[in-house]
Amino acid sequence: QVQLVQSGGGLVQPGGSLRLSCSASGFPLNDYAIGWFRQAPGKEREGISCFASNDGSTYYADSVRGRFTMSRDSAKNTAYLQMDSLKPEDTAVYYCATDPQPGCTVGAEWYDYWGQGTQVPVSS
Repeated sequence: QVQLVQSGGGLVQPGGSLRLSCSASGFPLNDYAIGWFRQAPGKEREGISCFASNDGSTYYADSVRGRFTMSRDSAKNTAYLQMDSLKPEDTAVYYCATDPQPGCTVGAEWYDYWGQGTQVPVSS
């Protein structure tokens, strides 16, 4: 069965860190570009980062650049989003997704498989 399963969300204080995981089953994650998206309450889904499958290039939105880092463990068929220096405005439901195209894009329409989403509340 082809699916992406997310884990690692939860309540975190401002300034804290959290690592989200995105485990793939039924297909090799390395063959796909990986994107991370988030949707804050009352807002549209936002593409925040992506990881190309062809050259390993990455993109980060201005809102997270320098604080969030994507990585991938081929042996575990899992992608990660390390989130540091979290702010209350980072509060959202976070999603991982895969794009069969090799390049990196944060346009959600290009992504076919999606994780179930994980909530990340940032609050003291």
